[in-house]
Amino acid sequence: MFPKGHRDWQPHETSKPVLDRRDFFSRVGDGLYGAALASLVGSDLFAAPSARTASDLRPKLQHFQPKARAVIQLFMNGGPSQMDMFDPKPALEKYSGQLPGRDLTNDVQSLTQAGGLMPSPFKFAKHGESGIELCELLPHLAKHVDDIALIRSMYTTAFNHSPALYIMHGGRLFPERPTLGAWVLYGLGSENQNLPAYVVLDDPKGLPVNGIENWQSGWLPPVFQGTRLRSEGPPLLNLRASEEYQYPSRVGELHQSLLRRLAAAHRDERPGQPDLDARIASYELAARMQISATDALDLSQETKATREMYALNDSKDTASYGRRCLMARRLVERGVRFVQIYIDGQIWDHHAGLEPGLRECCLRTDKPVGALLADLKQRGLLESTLVIWGGEFGRMPLAQDTTGRDHGPRGFSLWMAGGGVKGGTVYGATDELGYKAVENRVSVQDFHATILHLLGLNHEDLVYNHHGFDERLTSVLPARVVHEVLI
Repeated sequence: MFPKGHRDWQPHETSKPVLDRRDFFSRVGDGLYGAALASLVGSDLFAAPSARTASDLRPKLQHFQPKARAVIQLFMNGGPSQMDMFDPKPALEKYSGQLPGRDLTNDVQSLTQAGGLMPSPFKFAKHGESGIELCELLPHLAKHVDDIALIRSMYTTAFNHSPALYIMHGGRLFPERPTLGAWVLYGLGSENQNLPAYVVLDDPKGLPVNGIENWQSGWLPPVFQGTRLRSEGPPLLNLRASEEYQYPSRVGELHQSLLRRLAAAHRDERPGQPDLDARIASYELAARMQISATDALDLSQETKATREMYALNDSKDTASYGRRCLMARRLVERGVRFVQIYIDGQIWDHHAGLEPGLRECCLRTDKPVGALLADLKQRGLLESTLVIWGGEFGRMPLAQDTTGRDHGPRGFSLWMAGGGVKGGTVYGATDELGYKAVENRVSVQDFHATILHLLGLNHEDLVYNHHGFDERLTSVLPARVVHEVLI
């Protein structure tokens, strides 16, 4: 190697100048670099406005003939105790007070609070022609056991509330994923363009754990997220314009038309911005809702007998839940695709005081739930409406703090009714203590795949390309449709 300037010096490969940042960015559009970059960002930066279809809320074709066209999900935050409500375990009486085995104690988070095996304080009885056993706290649901499919072998992989809720609603342990309702709306669109297609009726007493994350759209376009409607007072605040902005009908139409054109022009100059599509869709829906939402949620139109059936004249808490159940029926009657009813906080989370706590929970919810099933059936809506009842996990068979139970993710119960469900069915089983699912186990992903199937959607084909990967509600985990509980 001779120094530069020497008579024998020759250029060498390593003497070429290193590609600096300015050169890199000036040439990154060439060749393979350019092809890769165009693939990654082309849809965002170069898509024509007319090519955007992801935010379209018009009805879409199902993958196959559906059994249900709408879903009402009665979500019970906190983890309802399966062995005290749906899954009787005589062995807990037999082994009452005995210390559990090692496999069970591995799931106990607070060993200092853990006690021996605890039998249920409630009596069970068989009901209906199917003879399904329910506890004494569910007399109204007991009248409809021949319409429900009770799954006793659910399981999940998260022990704590927040991650278990992410799994139950979004299919994975992670936050910021689209929830079940958002996926359904993305796959099917809306049957009623004058009402939100995905409605959330949360408790006036407060939000559930994880708050609005329970009905988020995640990385799906924002137009698919749930819309909260209030069950007390106006369903939406500021739905109607103040007097100074109220125009004669013809002037109002021209005003809306001008706003629509201005909003579309603003959006079309900024392709690939789904928030703009969602915002425009929300404004237009709000204008249409001024009449439709007020009518849909006006419970005074119901007969006295119907209002009494839903417990609207009962205690304040029962009436609140009953009001939301009745609103749900009126919404699906008008073509709303997905309705969720939440309870405040996590009232089913009984680490202590299980006996009085369960009584209170069932008092608030059982009569309205029974009324919803009866009302849907008598109106011919149950055949096309899927009703789901359940929480994020169950409880452990041993005592915690002497009067409660700890979280139990390895085995819990939930039920489905209506739209394609085989009524009077009990599917799966937990072990003799109710600790874990051992027979015909059903994962949360299986549960989601079954719901989508009833709606005419193949869970493997319902995909959304996110960062170059075809995402699904059931994700990369194996999932199956539980055909055994379907007609």
